[in-house]
Amino acid sequence: MSAAAVERPRGERSLIEEAKRITDRLPGYRVEIIGDQIIASPPPDAPHSRSLTKLMRPFIEAGLDDGESAVLQGIGLWFHAGEDYAIPDLAIVDSDIDEHIVKDNCYDPVAFRLVLEVISGNWKTDLRTKVSAYAAARVPVYVVVDRKHQRIHVLTDPSGDDYATHRVHAPGELITLPDSLGAKVTLDVTEILEAGQRTQGD
Repeated sequence: MSAAAVERPRGERSLIEEAKRITDRLPGYRVEIIGDQIIASPPPDAPHSRSLTKLMRPFIEAGLDDGESAVLQGIGLWFHAGEDYAIPDLAIVDSDIDEHIVKDNCYDPVAFRLVLEVISGNWKTDLRTKVSAYAAARVPVYVVVDRKHQRIHVLTDPSGDDYATHRVHAPGELITLPDSLGAKVTLDVTEILEAGQRTQGD
């Protein structure tokens, strides 16, 4: 999604309190705190949602929404660093996710196998700021669908505040995701990127 950083106002409010105030003032926006900065993203457009629908299918068909794991949209991930949290577009989580709640409907990153973001506008947030945050939280797999540059990034092997492996995939390629997800999952780059493109009327 396109996102705008919001400067922390002077005063007595904590970041969490300010994020809640922004959420109340901007219904439908996704508000996150990453790197002690509040990021507000507008509601997704239809192509963004179509991309997520296409992305969910291979995970569900592989059996990752039954038994030991779940495929979820818009679930909060608590970073354990100050008041930081993110709300990835899509996540593959352990089935006992309910036991890992930390606060404010956000969950411990230990329960996350994969997080995925679909870029709408501000690609720097998803490809820089969130890379560091998800890697530091030791999320094993981070996938970024870059609609602007028509590619899909797959980051694996978190090390410190970065991922040791970063592969970029172009239309025409098939992506096989790591076995650590618990099932064999293949993504069709062309299908996903085409679903994310604006059509007349969007």
